[in-house]
Amino acid sequence: MRFGLTDEVLHKINEVFRRYPQVEQAILYGSRAMGRHRYNSDIDLTLLGPALNLKTLFRIETELDDLLLPYKIDLSVFDHIDNPDLVDHIRRVGKVFYRKEEAKVEYE
Repeated sequence: MRFGLTDEVLHKINEVFRRYPQVEQAILYGSRAMGRHRYNSDIDLTLLGPALNLKTLFRIETELDDLLLPYKIDLSVFDHIDNPDLVDHIRRVGKVFYRKEEAKVEYE
């Protein structure tokens, strides 16, 4: 189990990201990235990609919600985060959760 999630859960979430070419990377942060999660901890993810916008984010959120996973998924677009403390936290503890094969975007 990676990040306290089964391979099945990881696969389902990543399949949603694969359907959106705008998503170049998904970065996990928070308790799961730090290894301090509990079984019911939420999944904090921020997305990277120059073509990402709020419309795409809402579509992805809807698809993730439709998976009916037993976790709350907090999703954001990294370039749209205006909280400097959160940006710093993501840069310090963030782990790559998904990477599009030809992705060139970095969050650092």
